[in-house]
Amino acid sequence: MKAITRRQSEVLDYIKAFIDSHHFPPTIREISDHFSISVKGAYDHVKALERKAFIRLDNNRSRTIEVLDGSGPGDRLVEIPILGNVAAGLPLLAAENREGSVRMPSDQIGSGEHFALHVSGDSMKDAGIMDGDVAVIRQQPVADNGDIVVAMVDEAVTLKRFYKEKNRVRLQAENEAYPPIFTQNVKILGKLAHLIRSYE
Repeated sequence: MKAITRRQSEVLDYIKAFIDSHHFPPTIREISDHFSISVKGAYDHVKALERKAFIRLDNNRSRTIEVLDGSGPGDRLVEIPILGNVAAGLPLLAAENREGSVRMPSDQIGSGEHFALHVSGDSMKDAGIMDGDVAVIRQQPVADNGDIVVAMVDEAVTLKRFYKEKNRVRLQAENEAYPPIFTQNVKILGKLAHLIRSYE
């Protein structure tokens, strides 16, 4: 199972509640009416949930949505708060106020506390991290050389590759257009654990 966006989570919750109430699943049109979105928009969300293995569909018949998650202890979803933006470019101030959440299966997350941040900028593109992605971060105050970390430098938060040098820390971009950040005053907030990208 893959990570689920906030709207996909809302659609999944609606499908579950509808099935609990009516003992059969909703149609795509009922989903679109409930969320005041187009039928195509509702269909795209449902297909995304199917691709991510949260539901199963029979495209040849109506009312055939079958919910798959929750079938076992490994499928329990963990809600991870989105706390703002992180710059994959120059450091960007990140106000630590919750901007919603993402859900991921607990067996993918593992132990420890996690938070998520919106990626802004393209300085980590060569590591496959793009503007608009959601970075899921495992909270930890230390990192090994080469780890991709969220670091605070001068009250600004940035996403970079971490290297400890003799008298300083180097925060290295994965885009040759961006110079490294050298500092002696850095606070590691956590290490990149997962990346979530929406294609919708």
